[in-house]
Amino acid sequence: MEASLKEKLAGDLKQAMKSGDVTRRNVIRLVMSAIKNAEIAKRSELEEADVIGVIAKEARQRQESIDAFKLGNRQDLVAQEEAELVIIQEYLPQQASREDIVAAARQIIADVGAEGPRDKGKVMPRLIAQFKGKADGREINDIVTELLSS
Repeated sequence: MEASLKEKLAGDLKQAMKSGDVTRRNVIRLVMSAIKNAEIAKRSELEEADVIGVIAKEARQRQESIDAFKLGNRQDLVAQEEAELVIIQEYLPQQASREDIVAAARQIIADVGAEGPRDKGKVMPRLIAQFKGKADGREINDIVTELLSS
């Protein structure tokens, strides 16, 4: 059986410490502590999908920081955040393409009989559950809005 994400992170942390890869070590520690904090908040072990959600949140935070640092013309910080983002993305599932999301959205819209923007609430929860960690919520929202408006 394939190792869980938490086990993979722990193994990779040991490897990074042995090889002296400081950036990788720090990023993995940050991700592991975010997962631990989420488990403490939930008062139970996280399911694999929830772990992916935590990792996706870390990736999103890095992306927002990169955007902010670019606006502030801090190339040194942009490079650091980009390096961290690359490491974090290794633990996320393959990101879904726009076409995959559109196809799934069309299917769900047909299944629930959604007919316009007011039916978005019927479609979004199912689509977000299906693409947890594989697509950004904003992108899913944009696609559903687009499909229900046309």
